[in-house]
Amino acid sequence: MAEISALNRKIIQALAKKISKQVKHFRKPETECLIRGFNGLLGESSVPGKAVTGLDRGKFRSILHSTFGITDDMMLDAVFRTFDKDNDGLVNMEEWIEGLSVLLRGTLDEKIKYCFYVYDLNGDKYISREEMLHMLKDCFIKLPVEDDPDEAVKDLVEITLKMMDYDKDGRLSYEDFEQAVRKENLLLEAFGPCLPDTAHILKFEEQTFQDPLEQ
Repeated sequence: MAEISALNRKIIQALAKKISKQVKHFRKPETECLIRGFNGLLGESSVPGKAVTGLDRGKFRSILHSTFGITDDMMLDAVFRTFDKDNDGLVNMEEWIEGLSVLLRGTLDEKIKYCFYVYDLNGDKYISREEMLHMLKDCFIKLPVEDDPDEAVKDLVEITLKMMDYDKDGRLSYEDFEQAVRKENLLLEAFGPCLPDTAHILKFEEQTFQDPLEQ
């Protein structure tokens, strides 16, 4: 058992060395902790003899909901799509750690890019009026409003476009979104919460980044 443990440690160290060169913001010891944490999240395969290589949509959504407080169904699906770079329906170890680097410690530039990709629901490099309606309507349904929520959402979309659509083409390009957020940082999550708050980040880091020998 000691030999297996030592071998596993060497494998994790080698993986951490490789990943920490590719992913910003995490030191090698922290990357080792993230690898161990990811392996714990994977759990056992439900198919005998078949290894689990990544987090499927359901497990990913559950983790983001319970660990990072992201609760909106549409946002959870959009974040999963943003993490799943190779579009294979699973978030593998590298994708998980790369995504966490932005969620936990990303620069404003990285978070602008991340949020834009989350909000670009169909991946056409624009946030359309229809996508805004879809995302904001989901938020409004949860609020007790006396007026017609559909009309309220349409009004909000028009106000948002006036604030953020700099080239006046009726949709938001990445350049529009970036310019608006740099001018007013509060617009970063304009179409729904897709980043964890400080309390969730601190709790996750405190639980995850322990000395590997203590785990």
